[in-house]
Amino acid sequence: MPNTAKPVRVLVVDDSAVMRQLLSSVLAADPEIEVVGTASDPFAARDRIKALNPDVITLDVEMPGMDGVTFLRKIMTLRPMPVVMFSTLTQAGAEVTLEALEIGAVDFVAKPTADVGTAMAKLAEDLQIKVKAAARTRLHAHRVAPTVRPPERAKLGRSTGKIVAIGASTGGVEALKAVLMGLPSDCPPILITQHMPPRFTTAFAERLNRECPMTVSEAAHGDPIEAGHVYIAPGSHHLELARHGDRFICSLNDEPPTSGHRPSVDVLFRSVARLAAKRAIGVILTGMGKDGAQGLLELRQAGAVTLGQDENSSLIYGMPRVAFEVGAVMSQFPLLKMADAIIDACNGESMAIKHGHAHHADHVGR
Repeated sequence: MPNTAKPVRVLVVDDSAVMRQLLSSVLAADPEIEVVGTASDPFAARDRIKALNPDVITLDVEMPGMDGVTFLRKIMTLRPMPVVMFSTLTQAGAEVTLEALEIGAVDFVAKPTADVGTAMAKLAEDLQIKVKAAARTRLHAHRVAPTVRPPERAKLGRSTGKIVAIGASTGGVEALKAVLMGLPSDCPPILITQHMPPRFTTAFAERLNRECPMTVSEAAHGDPIEAGHVYIAPGSHHLELARHGDRFICSLNDEPPTSGHRPSVDVLFRSVARLAAKRAIGVILTGMGKDGAQGLLELRQAGAVTLGQDENSSLIYGMPRVAFEVGAVMSQFPLLKMADAIIDACNGESMAIKHGHAHHADHVGR
């Protein structure tokens, strides 16, 4: 389908002249993107934003004078707009990038570390896709995560015998936190695949563990699966549900990407469909693309309860849309109702019946 829309207008903010040139040429190579300007520091960037009114900003995480995160905070307070962060693949870079995503950056692209030549093609494609997606995001959706910590939910006080599997991509850092914050500390075991590079998943798990009521860790091969625990797929491996004797464990593998990703949501969902079937609850959250749709369909066909994030609260309604369209999703919910929906499913209450197939679930109060 030919794109007759106006090109996405981008401002490139980076303290390195070489990187500004590189990013500008990479972005300008896409006919659907127009680089309207560059800035070497946040102060110049502020003036350019006012003068040029770009659709999207690319912003280096680490800059002298005022770091990218401090500047991002100012942008999100004064003039919210889609920002794609440019970050190093270091542990420190991961920490800062996760903070940026929580503040409101839409996505991030990792700087090539070693062989810049071969990494450039991947970077170019990544950056072009993410900048165009950022231009289409619902920024209001990004602000749904409550800034005030919700009161801790009362414990379930019993085992539900359920297993929850959640898949997310772009926008998932905030969305997952919002869901976990709404669940009790003794929630059923939760397995999560969030598209993210290695190192970032480690930092992400540590961050969630500090803030959420339950124990959150990066999944390790052979980890026993227990209530009150959340297992995050490492950025380098697929996460699957497996059995060891009479108990469930985490299984990791580095098979090739599935649905374009490793870790892949489809791989996780399919393993849960095979082993947990009717005991499972599958949840698909915000993200680009279609990873997870087929796996969620298999979960539904196996007798699991399947839930999807609704369009209005998704930063990018890609993965939840495809899952909904293929018939994988029983009911859709706004992000801030998802924890309730999971608990109801654990208690054996059918949300679909209760909410009249809630796929246009309440637009009230947003």
